[in-house]
Amino acid sequence: MEEYGFFLAFNNQSEAIRLPVNPEKIEINSSGDGKSYTIIDLGEINSIQPNKLREITLESFFPGQRYPFVVGKELQTPYYYVEMIQKWMETKRPIRFVFSGLQLPESALSGDTAVKNAKGEIERFISNETFMAINMAVSIEKFDWTLAAGDSGDIQFKLSLKEYVFYRALKVKIKKDKDKSTLAKKRTDTKVNPKTYKLVAGDSLWKIAKKQLGDGSRYKEIQKLNNIKDSELRKLPIGMVIKLPQKEAAQ
Repeated sequence: MEEYGFFLAFNNQSEAIRLPVNPEKIEINSSGDGKSYTIIDLGEINSIQPNKLREITLESFFPGQRYPFVVGKELQTPYYYVEMIQKWMETKRPIRFVFSGLQLPESALSGDTAVKNAKGEIERFISNETFMAINMAVSIEKFDWTLAAGDSGDIQFKLSLKEYVFYRALKVKIKKDKDKSTLAKKRTDTKVNPKTYKLVAGDSLWKIAKKQLGDGSRYKEIQKLNNIKDSELRKLPIGMVIKLPQKEAAQ
């Protein structure tokens, strides 16, 4: 069978929740930031600029009881999910949004093979390279929730997320010129030779990212850094030497 999962994680998955009821739809807004100019004897032209940050909107509800369509092994109280999201918003830090699906046999969703918590479910989904729809750092822009009478304690909610790009300030050195009359700022050299890793039997990019970087979801960074095609992920040659991104990158 095919299983889908919507996950929110904070602080490199030290805290994580799986939405207990999959949204019927997910809206993703991707737009460019082109600018138009008028040129004499040519007319209007369009200058293509880097795309704006993607925006995601989804609606669902936190159930007050385990309905047949509830997904995941564990179900918390509706207020648990509300308080968790509100707490993350107050930190003013980004979270990670993962929407993923994979093909599973019926036995993989029951008994001793079932995942035991949201963090384990995330790792199970993102470690499977069969299908990965969305895995990105986001900021929580808006979180609306409603407790409606007659809904058995269910809490309806609408969540608005915006793609987050990690950045950091560069250190500067201030020095005086030869006559000590003016000051100049010099940006420090942040270039670092990338670390490498030699593949052994049983390796996958997710396993390497988990072991070397502490976060398996960063396997896409390794793939992009080494120009590895999606079709090559399942047949990486033993002994291949790959470059690794910096370890302190984003969650």
